[in-house]
Amino acid sequence: MMNSDAQLKLIIGTRSSDLALWQANYIKKELKKKLKNARIELKLVKTKGDKILDVALSKIGDKGLFTKELELALMNDEIDIAVHSLKDLQTEIPKGLKLAAVTKRHDVEDALIALKKGITIDKLPDGATVATGSLRRRCQLQHLRPDLKIVELRGNVPTRIQKFIDSDWDAIILARAGVERLKMNKYISSIIDKSVILPAVGQGALGIEIKDGNKKAEQAVRLLHHENTYLAVLAERALLKTLEGGCQVPIGAFAEVRSNGLYLEGIVGAVDGSVTFRKKMRGKKADAEKIGRALAKDLKKAGATKILNDIYTKAGR
Repeated sequence: MMNSDAQLKLIIGTRSSDLALWQANYIKKELKKKLKNARIELKLVKTKGDKILDVALSKIGDKGLFTKELELALMNDEIDIAVHSLKDLQTEIPKGLKLAAVTKRHDVEDALIALKKGITIDKLPDGATVATGSLRRRCQLQHLRPDLKIVELRGNVPTRIQKFIDSDWDAIILARAGVERLKMNKYISSIIDKSVILPAVGQGALGIEIKDGNKKAEQAVRLLHHENTYLAVLAERALLKTLEGGCQVPIGAFAEVRSNGLYLEGIVGAVDGSVTFRKKMRGKKADAEKIGRALAKDLKKAGATKILNDIYTKAGR
């Protein structure tokens, strides 16, 4: 326990979506367990990603889409802590800020929301319509099932599920963590195994960002830090950074610390799923970032460089 937690006041900055509020309240609750007398408040911050809901993520650009305004609030000392879904946090943390803690990871898989229980990707009818806002999912889906029709889907978790209920689509795909955290499990038809679709970098983990030098916030959030999750996402984020990927590039990754080292798997594919490159690597957990960079280089050598160049050329980068 920290000294004099009775005088400790912390302000957690959060987006206002149901899932962001769940995440912020979860961090608040966990901090209160450790710091019983501390005063912990939430402050709502609207981000660019919350305001632009009618454009595909891949077309907006993703430098701080769901984080920039929270980071400005940190810099201006309006909040002490920003809670992010780690898959939204860009790999380059702005100068003056730091990723101070990563929480224990929820299950990382994607979930299929379909018309009835037990439906899996391979049981969807020929030419079925599946909605997703993720190029990573689109690529891997089309690689598995070129017959599927993929349509764009944006919005928070309850909104996406409602859009599905009101549509004539056959299925949508969401992160399992978000659906389960919001207790909307009844809509899950099946969990998509990681061998079928690799998750997004950082999926299922929460990242806690603070202003560098804010010692009271750092001491507090370190009480919630989970080192093995941190090392796993460090490897994934190093892979993503080396590939210079983001929302515009179909990249999936999953790392896991086991008793005999850190295992990392990554995938890069063409947006239409016509070609994908998928590779694995194992090393010491202390070399997490090195493993991420090395696997990215392996993927590039295998042919991912051409895919990345094509995507960036079309995006005008």
